[in-house]
Amino acid sequence: MTVRVLLADDQEMVRTALRMVIDRREDLSVVGESVDGEQAVAHAVELQPDVVLMDVRMPGMTGVEATRRIATSWPCPGDAPRVLVLTTFDLDEYVHAALRAGAAGFLLKNSPPDQLVQAIRAAAGGEAVLAPSVTRRLIDTVTALPAALLPNVPVHPDPARREGGGPEDGLEGLNALTERELHVLVLVARGMSNAQIATALDLSEGNVKSRVNRILTRLGLENRVQAALFAHQAGLTGNIRTVTTPNLLRPR
Repeated sequence: MTVRVLLADDQEMVRTALRMVIDRREDLSVVGESVDGEQAVAHAVELQPDVVLMDVRMPGMTGVEATRRIATSWPCPGDAPRVLVLTTFDLDEYVHAALRAGAAGFLLKNSPPDQLVQAIRAAAGGEAVLAPSVTRRLIDTVTALPAALLPNVPVHPDPARREGGGPEDGLEGLNALTERELHVLVLVARGMSNAQIATALDLSEGNVKSRVNRILTRLGLENRVQAALFAHQAGLTGNIRTVTTPNLLRPR
C-alpha cells in the first residue's frame, strides 16, 4: 500500500527537498503541493491524502488553522488525513496550538530523511509522532505556562474509556499499569515511536501499540503528547530501570 502525502509549505525549496526524500521510497508518494493553509485544506479535500506535512507558519491561513479544519471539520467519508506539523520550533510559538487543533505530531524541518520517512509511515498507521527534541521542548514550554493556560491533561480518567471499574486518579491510575507499561510510558514521553520502543524493550511493534492504547485508556488520555505531559507531571522521566510504584513490582 502506498502512503499518499500532501506537502503544505510556502517555501518552494522546502517542498522540493521534501518531495525528493519522499518520492525515493517505493511505499510513499507525494500527490500534491500547497503554498498556504487555505490551499492545503482545499487540496486535502480534493486529493484525500493519507498524510499532510503542514508548515505551521504560512501566509494567510496558518498551518494551525488549516490543521484544525482538516482534523475537526472533515467533509468527506472516511477518516481525515493525519497532519504532521513541520516546525523550526525555536522560532515557533504555535506548536501547542497545533496540538489542540488536532495535529498527529511534530517534526523539525532539519530532521534526518530517515526520521521523516519513518514519521510519515507511523502517522499513516495511526500513531502520533513526536521528534524527541520537540517533545522535550514542548513539555518544558507548556508546563511553564500559567495553570489556567495548561492543556487539559485529566487527573480523573473517563470511566467509559476504562476497562471496567470506577475512575482512578493520580498514582492509582499509574498503579493500574504494569511495570512494563510504565517503561513504555517513559519512552513515549521521550518522543520515541512504537518501532523505537519495541527495539528498546525487545517487544514486537504490535505489542507496544497495544500497551500504548491501554496506557491511554487507563489514564484517560487522548494522545501521546498528553501521555508525555502526564509522565512529566508524575515524575516519570528518569531511567526506566528505576520506574516503579508500590503496586508495580511484578512484570506483566
